[in-house]
Amino acid sequence: MDRARPPGSLLALLTAALLAVPGVTALSSAARAADADVLTNGGFESGLDGWTCTAGTAVNSPVHSGSSALQATPAGSDDGQCTQTVGVQPGSTYTLSGYVRGSYVYLGASGTGTTDVSTWTPSASDWQKLSTTFTTGATTTKVTVYTHGWYGTGAYDADDLSLVGPGGTGTGTGQPPAAPTGLAAGSVTSSSVALSWSAVTGATSYTVYRDGVKSQTVSGTSATVTGLTASTAYSFQVTASNDAGESAKSAAVTATTGAGSGGGPTGLPGHALIGYLHSSFANGSGYTRLADVPGSWDVIDLAFGEPTSPTSGDIHFNRCPVTDCPNAESDADFKAAIKAKQAAGKKVLISIGGQNGQVQLTTTAARDTFVSSVSDIIDTWGLDGLDIDFEGHSLSLDTNDTDFKNPTTPVIVNLISALKTLKAKYGPGFVLTMAPETFFVQNGYQYYGTGKWGGQDPRCGAYLPVIYALRDDLTLLHVQDYNSGPIMGLDNQYHSMGGADFHIAMTDMLLTGFPVAGDANNVFPPLRPDQVAIGMPASTNAGNGYVPPSEVTKTLDCLTKKTDCGSYQTHGTWPDLRGLMTWSVNWDRYSNWEFEKNFDAYFG
Repeated sequence: MDRARPPGSLLALLTAALLAVPGVTALSSAARAADADVLTNGGFESGLDGWTCTAGTAVNSPVHSGSSALQATPAGSDDGQCTQTVGVQPGSTYTLSGYVRGSYVYLGASGTGTTDVSTWTPSASDWQKLSTTFTTGATTTKVTVYTHGWYGTGAYDADDLSLVGPGGTGTGTGQPPAAPTGLAAGSVTSSSVALSWSAVTGATSYTVYRDGVKSQTVSGTSATVTGLTASTAYSFQVTASNDAGESAKSAAVTATTGAGSGGGPTGLPGHALIGYLHSSFANGSGYTRLADVPGSWDVIDLAFGEPTSPTSGDIHFNRCPVTDCPNAESDADFKAAIKAKQAAGKKVLISIGGQNGQVQLTTTAARDTFVSSVSDIIDTWGLDGLDIDFEGHSLSLDTNDTDFKNPTTPVIVNLISALKTLKAKYGPGFVLTMAPETFFVQNGYQYYGTGKWGGQDPRCGAYLPVIYALRDDLTLLHVQDYNSGPIMGLDNQYHSMGGADFHIAMTDMLLTGFPVAGDANNVFPPLRPDQVAIGMPASTNAGNGYVPPSEVTKTLDCLTKKTDCGSYQTHGTWPDLRGLMTWSVNWDRYSNWEFEKNFDAYFG
């Protein structure tokens, strides 16, 4: 017998007694069954009524039940998301479920007031049920339910979605605003486009999309998109948002940026060769004079500027002394070689960090010292910009830092501030590049700091906040695809150094984007292909992970032509991939310029 409940006769007596109390009435059937499906048109029988979709449509086949279902096709940088904002009760538990088909299909809820949730399947050839639960916050009256696929993985289907829980208060069931009209391009420069559009009734903000990718959100009816490539056509759209959600995208407007000083950002050629020159130290590769670096090298990173102490922020650049480098040129000849390279259209940068140059900007004072000392180096030698090569524990995430879009770790916040200050000081011609290790970038796909993945190295993904914050100012990102352990790719397989497969998988992640630490609500967006170069060792002497020229060619064929891809299939084709970076010019010279010759043969 169930001792937790009175027998039927006793229950009847208690109920009768309760009803005899003045002011007490019988419980209605609605109150006894408060839980209900609060979604509108979760079976898509009324088309997309109630839903806002970027690339969705209602189809009659395949369906899980009824006569209609959702089908959405991610394309380019669009993941095919559909959303619906519904009213909910504060402090209540809800179950979100639905049936999906396809690869990398996500179902989730945001704005819960507690922990946003999502569930997904990597592969569902037939209908598969997804389900998750959440509890709303103490003041939460609306949540947004969404489903989406993944970039380049093909169409997905969804049907019979439901959100079961207490009925909403009605305050969150409004409609998103209408799509903006009147979008027009105004002033255009070699690196920016000014946009304006008509106001939308009920809109509280507007989001600008550049070639399908979110660029910025503003409160007014105008915006200027910066960080663009010279002599390049761009497509822009804008959406309007309010508490109920985001509108459909406006009609697109195209604009072509003006001619810059060269064929790409800050005058770089369409395909560039980047190399590090050992300028402050000697090793087995021998010293190479800057004037003797062949003309194929488009960006030359002077290695290295190093700190006087890890936390001082004070960076110095000391050229290799003649005791270690007997054939080193004089300071005057070094400056003359810099000017000669620049006159030939090359970029000469100071690279900060390296294996032995740990830099930790733990305070604002260190940040300000970093800005002033780096500026002194750039001004003294007449350089074109800065390369960030922070390694070791220069960047490590605090345990509570789990959102790369809003970092709180001081060393990361201060570095972002310092780089933005330098960019603003020197203007649009300032060349900013970064050379993180895979550990700091792609490993963020699986792990991100220690707050979410207890016990994991806090360097996992630690560069992601910096790259994201500087994405419109970043000239080149060339991750070091060497001296690396196995890294998981977007195919959820681990990839190891030694062949084209590793470089293809790592680069595909940068150009496709990826959820950080598996969180579908925290997606690191794809970089432009003109911002990405692939980092490789120049020879077996230069570091672990060397691949012969034939594997370099296979890598480029797969990424730029989608041929010879081997076991890894990319999520796109990027003929505008910027090029290759290598450690180092000196080691390539030691190997009879093998790396340079292969680059020249491939790109002509």
